[in-house]
Amino acid sequence: MARSPKEGSVSPSASLRGTRETLSDPELESVGSDSEINGFTVERRTDKYGFLLKSDVDGRREEEVPVDVLRQREAKWLDMLSNWDKWMAKRHKKIKLRCHKGIPPSLRGRAWQYLSGSRVRMDQSPHKFSELDSMAGDPKWLDVIERDLHRQFPFHEMFVARGGHGQQDLFRVLKAYTLYRPDEGYCQAQAPIAAVLLMHMPAEQAFWCLVQICEKYLPGYYSEKLEAIQLDGRILFALLRRVSTVAYKHLSKQKIDPILYMTEWFMCAFSRTLPWSSVLRVWDMFFSEGVKIIFRVALILLKYTLGSTEKLKSCQGQYETMEKLRAIDPKYMQENFLIAEILELPITERDVEREHLIQLKKWKEEFGELQCKSPSRMHGAKAISDADHLGHKPLMHSPSIILPSNVSTGKKAKEQKQEEKEQEKQRSKEMKEREKMEKEKKKGEKKKSKGKADQSNGAVKEKNGTENGTEGSRDHRQEPVQPLMAKVTQNDSLNVHQSSESLCSKESEDTYL
Repeated sequence: MARSPKEGSVSPSASLRGTRETLSDPELESVGSDSEINGFTVERRTDKYGFLLKSDVDGRREEEVPVDVLRQREAKWLDMLSNWDKWMAKRHKKIKLRCHKGIPPSLRGRAWQYLSGSRVRMDQSPHKFSELDSMAGDPKWLDVIERDLHRQFPFHEMFVARGGHGQQDLFRVLKAYTLYRPDEGYCQAQAPIAAVLLMHMPAEQAFWCLVQICEKYLPGYYSEKLEAIQLDGRILFALLRRVSTVAYKHLSKQKIDPILYMTEWFMCAFSRTLPWSSVLRVWDMFFSEGVKIIFRVALILLKYTLGSTEKLKSCQGQYETMEKLRAIDPKYMQENFLIAEILELPITERDVEREHLIQLKKWKEEFGELQCKSPSRMHGAKAISDADHLGHKPLMHSPSIILPSNVSTGKKAKEQKQEEKEQEKQRSKEMKEREKMEKEKKKGEKKKSKGKADQSNGAVKEKNGTENGTEGSRDHRQEPVQPLMAKVTQNDSLNVHQSSESLCSKESEDTYL
């Protein structure tokens, strides 16, 4: 356990001096980041996560989710993201269950933003990141950040090249955070967190997601004194007594402080410990349910590594125990095994908070008040949503990829097909009506031209009959028109016939007959 400041005037963080630097230990990092140095040829092969493969042996096939199942999950998540506030308010338990199954890779980045509340923070301060990005930054932090860039996932295609776009974005995000929280500055454990985020979203979104992790999920973890992580180490050790008494007694006997083995686990959220498929599944649940997921993973690893007398035979001393914890059997970190154990372990946020109060009281008795005044920890998406609910506009779904109108799934496809059929019927009906109107128009024009010819012939006959003093035979239906024609000039007669097209046409036809 940590020594009291009164004993040899050693502060609680004295034993952790350089802890923010221990993450750069060669044993805890990958070597190099240049593809040529790492032995890769120009033709690079990557796995589905973007990590470079050196040989065919590295390309082991993992258990894949069937495509039809994946498409169904994508459709469900798209529906949730389109109505996020309603789902979070009324059906947040369903969101949690879907996070247990794993967020679809195509929507993981957007889902993390909605779960963490970083999307709301970004909407509330739309120009903040651009402002921070344009600032120079503190030289003391910039130098440390630049030295750490090549250590973050050097075998991932995004960070493989020195000075590449991945490292540039990582530098921007970390620099912006030191300007956003100058009192906290930069901690090396933030770099892998930011790098994982950048694999799934642009720099601005990654920055706000990092802010939410540091302020809501893991407050105080990256402060200078590292008091929060020490306190959580004590909480972990107390919870281990409930989960595995064998492991608890062994670590107590060897006097191994939790801070020696759990610092990187918690501060990096297992991003540098677990296989990548397990990392993503753990993060899905971490964003949904909070830090209790990190506690559960740690307890499971301790239980299956040190939880039986048979396993303890190979670690009789402190050194052997630490080596065993640094090289955990891969089968305990495998995705299916680990996720099933996480879901079965009965450690809740209430257990974590209860133990937090107990250990905080003991801390104050030993060392006094905490020097780092960090905000209260939020246990997952629901707690963050409830705290911010009154302070933001409803989230609106704005997809980065807009599919064509003819691409849809499930019920939406049937509805779209039905709508297309109705539209086709409507178009054919309009075409028939248009054709009918055109036919009637042509027929009317023919009658009109024929009526004009007949009318001119009748006028000539009437003139000849008047000159001869005889009254020509006339149709009685022409008589009402006679006074009207007498009042207009010869030039206007054509206009009268045009305005009374149907009448004149019929009269002319009758006269002709």
